[in-house]
Amino acid sequence: MNGSRSTAPHAQGRQQSGHLSRAPKEKELARVLQAFNTWAFKREQPSDLGVLTRTVARSLMKSEPISFALYWGKGPRSEIAGPELDCLDYLASLAARVRGVYRYGADINLILTNTHAMLNGHSSAAIASYFSEVDVEAHKRSFKTFLLSDLCEAMAPSEAAEVCSSVPEDVLQRLARSAERWYRGEGDALDGALKYYQMNMTERLAVEHVFPSSIFVTFNGSDQRDLFPEKLPIFYMYSLRRGTSVKPWFIPASNAVTLTAVSLPTPVDAPSIGRATFLTHNLSP
Repeated sequence: MNGSRSTAPHAQGRQQSGHLSRAPKEKELARVLQAFNTWAFKREQPSDLGVLTRTVARSLMKSEPISFALYWGKGPRSEIAGPELDCLDYLASLAARVRGVYRYGADINLILTNTHAMLNGHSSAAIASYFSEVDVEAHKRSFKTFLLSDLCEAMAPSEAAEVCSSVPEDVLQRLARSAERWYRGEGDALDGALKYYQMNMTERLAVEHVFPSSIFVTFNGSDQRDLFPEKLPIFYMYSLRRGTSVKPWFIPASNAVTLTAVSLPTPVDAPSIGRATFLTHNLSP
């Protein structure tokens, strides 16, 4: 890592006023949706099928890749292992399925949650080491990577969410149970859960700001819906393969699996996806 700073990405495909010139053909739209909205990938139905369909249709009308954005976290280890590689390959197979039926393919945007790692008490060096390795493997698969802290900095102050002083009790208890396992910051698990919830209220606005036309992917279930961007369709996805929803960074390295996901060929005239930009300045040891 060279510590150089890159600027945060401009908002992708922000909705334009006025009429889009061409409507997608219904069959083409259906093929693209069926390529990824299948039980081979999803663990439950998307948050709003209508919003999901309109998001995909908008990309088709603009002849743009289908954009997927998801959080990528950090667990106990400071280097990636088999589970992370399996997950990245699984995401690549989803992108390949889209590319097999749609010439502009799919963009996979990994949002590296360095803010959550810092909250959980991980050292700057460990965070930098881990996410640097994720970045390298993501680039090999033509994924883009962004630091969550940089996405938040890209927002105008007026767009930042007000800090929430209270959390719904059921949400707080779920987060506290997770914090009991992973939180190593100041205070107890309840303190960590409250800080995490408040942080997410701002961060989900940052994701909407940078990726307004994206599908937000999560390995969590719909019981965590309140933590995710309100305006984006949520795609609840398995993490490594059908039937597995544990986040890869929490899976012991010895538990890696060998995936056999179907990878469709790339059409000859499909444009290549450019190399990602990795934002590093907030990860210096």
